[in-house]
Amino acid sequence: MTRLSVNINKVALLRNARGGNLPNLVQVAEDCEAFGAEGITVHPRPDQRHVRFDDIPALKEVVTTEFNIEGNPTPEFLELVLANVPDQCTLVPDATDQLTSDHGWDTLKHAGFLQEIIAALHVKRIRVSLFVDPDPRMVEGAKAVGADRVELYTGPFAHDFMSDPAKAMAPYTAAAEKAAEIGVGLNAGHDLNLDNLQYFREHCPGLLEVSIGHALISDALYYGLSNTIRMYLRQLQG
Repeated sequence: MTRLSVNINKVALLRNARGGNLPNLVQVAEDCEAFGAEGITVHPRPDQRHVRFDDIPALKEVVTTEFNIEGNPTPEFLELVLANVPDQCTLVPDATDQLTSDHGWDTLKHAGFLQEIIAALHVKRIRVSLFVDPDPRMVEGAKAVGADRVELYTGPFAHDFMSDPAKAMAPYTAAAEKAAEIGVGLNAGHDLNLDNLQYFREHCPGLLEVSIGHALISDALYYGLSNTIRMYLRQLQG
């Protein structure tokens, strides 16, 4: 079964709106795991509007499944990751003022830069995933620079899913097949939800992990966090 990693950024956004510690981010991470989540994902951005840099040590201390830190590999971000050694680091090419991630790495153009960053993370035995668009060339480029996995950016799939699921899915299946061919692990994330997740999983061979935050936390407002996590897990059952 594909693993579910819950991105808790939106929980931190709610906390930050009022200051203080409500909701308690660490408690939410522990509860997500208790409710069945198989990983916790955070994306500390430079403006720290979501998860803050000072949240990371406390989360590292309590997460017992898989801790995934994602973000743009700025010097500050890399220092944070290397100091806290998550199970996985997902490198994302975000601009400093970006609202949300909306494109993947050009792993050919940025090969030298990525290779250097990945090598530094591997010294700490951190598994490295590169956020890429569903393009077999970008998957091959990720393998060439030493990435352990790629995370397919699924925003376009989610956007087009309702109008033409097969067409929306086609490039992702091709990228997944390339990843399997060359031995790169496969993750996916962005705008996956209860409507499209099962279809995506069924047509994406070798999918190891999905990272879901915005839709899952939004659904939890109606269904409750425990029930929502179980609903997402059911979509991932093979």
